[in-house]
Amino acid sequence: MHAMSKSSRPRVARLNLYVLVALGCATLAACGGKQEAATDAGVATSATAAAVAAPPPAVSEAVAAMSADQLREAASGALREQRLYAPAGNNAMEYYLALRDKAPSDPAVASALTDLMPYALIATEQSIQREDFTEAQRLYALMEKTDASAPALPRLKTTIAQSQQAVAARAEQDKVKSEEDLKKQADLEKQRLAQQATAQQQAAAQLAQQQAAQAEADKKAAAQREADQKEAAQRAAAAQQPAASAPAQQQASAPASSGGGGSLRAVSTPAPRYPPEAARRQQSGEVQVEITVGTDGSVTSARVVDANPARIFDREALAAVKRWKFAPIDAPVTTRRTINFRPGG
Repeated sequence: MHAMSKSSRPRVARLNLYVLVALGCATLAACGGKQEAATDAGVATSATAAAVAAPPPAVSEAVAAMSADQLREAASGALREQRLYAPAGNNAMEYYLALRDKAPSDPAVASALTDLMPYALIATEQSIQREDFTEAQRLYALMEKTDASAPALPRLKTTIAQSQQAVAARAEQDKVKSEEDLKKQADLEKQRLAQQATAQQQAAAQLAQQQAAQAEADKKAAAQREADQKEAAQRAAAAQQPAASAPAQQQASAPASSGGGGSLRAVSTPAPRYPPEAARRQQSGEVQVEITVGTDGSVTSARVVDANPARIFDREALAAVKRWKFAPIDAPVTTRRTINFRPGG
């Protein structure tokens, strides 16, 4: 009985020719950066190989339990479907290895395994490159069982071990870096919270000062309004005295300032305009003005002597007295008049 059909043998041979070129390229690409490590294999190989876990069994229990005829048929089918070394438990290489255990003297089986070795080698290199070490060790186990003295095996074993160590070291570095990043983020968050708390304390203190200042200002304003209202009430009461008191004051002051002029007799005394702002606030007050009346009875000058509250009613009081008219007199007369401002008055 033969392990492969006549059509299967040429197919494997042709594939072997193709793979020799690919094998050379893949081996150079995979091992170009590892020549230095390979040359120091005397110490490195023993150290790193010890770190590699034992490869899994090359042949699965299910395949090993198959009969020789079943293995030949399964191997031929795997070749037709190009399942040369994978998937695990259903590939030509495993079937031939199991068949060789049952028929060790069959040269066709040995030849088929020799033809399949380069494919397994390339697949192993590719698995190492993509850091699929489980698959790399499975393929290594297939190759080791096929030919334990194959020249590529020591290098592959060392490469797998070194790659695993490099990945583990990188993972540890990433872990340390991740922990450092987390610590840095925690420190930044702690700093941010501390700065936020300080800023809030400063803002609260500033707000408290503003509120205290505003309360003091409101208190003073209320006291001033109360004093103004009280004084305005007193002045209003004084202004309601008999009108005869004004001519008496006028007559008494006129000679002193005019040098002997006659008494004033009002012809027209328009009332002052009530300031809109004071009217909106229902604010009252009074203004004492000093006026000088010319000989034609017109007011030639006027000034504010006293005002309560200050500067609220001054302008309207002066504007009003400047429109006043008196009967002609012999000489200019200077006198003082008090003008009261009362809401609704």
